[in-house]
Amino acid sequence: MSTYEVVIGIETHVQLATKTKLFCGCNNDAREAEPNSYVCPVCTGMPGALPVLNKRAVELSLQAGHALNAYEGAKEFHSKFDRKNYFYPDSPMNYQITQFDEPIVGKGYVEFPVDGETKRVGITRAHLEADAGKLTHPAGTDYSLVDLNRAGTPLLEIVSEPDMRSAAEAKAYAQELYNLMRYAGVSDANLYYGNMRFDVNVSLRPVGSKEFGTRTESKNLNSFRAVAGVVEYEMKRQAKILDKGEKIVQETRGWDENKGETFSQRSKEEAHDYRYFPEPDIPPLVITEEMLVEAKQAMPEQELSRLRARLLATTPALADKVEALIAYAVHPEVTPGVDVCAEYLAAAESADSSESINRTMALWLIGSLKPVFNELVEAGTQIILKSEYLFSAAQLVATGKLNSNSGKIVIQDSVSTGKAPEDIAKNKNLIQNSDTGALEAIVDEVIAANPGPWEQFKAGEQKVLGFLVGQVMKASKGQANPPMVNDILKKKLGS
Repeated sequence: MSTYEVVIGIETHVQLATKTKLFCGCNNDAREAEPNSYVCPVCTGMPGALPVLNKRAVELSLQAGHALNAYEGAKEFHSKFDRKNYFYPDSPMNYQITQFDEPIVGKGYVEFPVDGETKRVGITRAHLEADAGKLTHPAGTDYSLVDLNRAGTPLLEIVSEPDMRSAAEAKAYAQELYNLMRYAGVSDANLYYGNMRFDVNVSLRPVGSKEFGTRTESKNLNSFRAVAGVVEYEMKRQAKILDKGEKIVQETRGWDENKGETFSQRSKEEAHDYRYFPEPDIPPLVITEEMLVEAKQAMPEQELSRLRARLLATTPALADKVEALIAYAVHPEVTPGVDVCAEYLAAAESADSSESINRTMALWLIGSLKPVFNELVEAGTQIILKSEYLFSAAQLVATGKLNSNSGKIVIQDSVSTGKAPEDIAKNKNLIQNSDTGALEAIVDEVIAANPGPWEQFKAGEQKVLGFLVGQVMKASKGQANPPMVNDILKKKLGS
């Protein structure tokens, strides 16, 4: 693989959280319904049935556009629907109502953290369209069953630029889209029920080349692990083919979760194969500046909290309990503490609460504490952590009473004992000494006992600072506040 660079683009189908389908009044939530029970002449493609556009689907699409940074500086613009012609058993109309050259969402971008850096992936467009039905293939039979409950479901297809260069980036991008759509109020984004599905395009090109290679598209992936798995497998498969001097076939492929392999399904269609033309039954849309403003104002406030969204990437079912912590963090005087599973907590981002406290909670939960909680879960241990205890421990760290490592120890003990963090910290003598006068006295003692290192520090050797701080920590039995010790030493340097 050292001779090739992978190029990845992802098309994401997001089922919009409307009550009814895109062009008719049928129920849009058929998860528990009998097959073919939520259908009508419009979504089954009966002759003479005319579609009527769902206003709510347009509003949610505009909210998604804001989440994708697509409307920066936008005024009024036009959008229209087109017919995409194809013939397949799950498409009763033998065409799909979608958008081609004038989508409801134009160019934008998504930013997310990956491998310690912030990655930006461009969004080509996001277009509104009606979903097809669903085929099931009973085991041991030579036929398929068609369920049209899903036919006509409103989808927003988000098309990325081919900006990703690794499986980790592809997975992180998919997770960020999931977060954005969920917290923009656009979709339930339930991967199990197919509310969000990913089509992953992968190609290889020689390192340094500007031209794209021939791509394959693996469709209908419903997990982040599958997105990463497809990229990793296709990279290896395509590299072997290219190393033999053979050509990659442009095709649609499926993903076998059990085998961890992609498999060929059919040759890949191009735009001309679909014979697009403007949809004659739906007039063009005029998206006004007022509509854009209203869509932005309608977005839930928590969409702006990227950190909170990332922390909840795999835990949407417990979002209400996360809000309990957030409420407590902002208004502890009026909100009672709520016992919640620590693995699913998230930090608040609010002007009313300390940024350092929020950052501390966030880093614990997505970093150092999570492996500890995961081990307990795997061992069958129930993890219960009071939200006010997490907040209290973070306060102790933020105010300098505990160092970060002691804070983690206190939280772990709180999980196992149910005791308050401050009580645990006091019983274990973990409370840091932040008394300036007392610390200065200890620093003076250390300087007197270590004249050589002190003279080196005075001469400009900064690496000696760590030694001196260490001696102060030893003399204070680990209870000195390290940042304060640093400041005291530096001040004495200038005195």
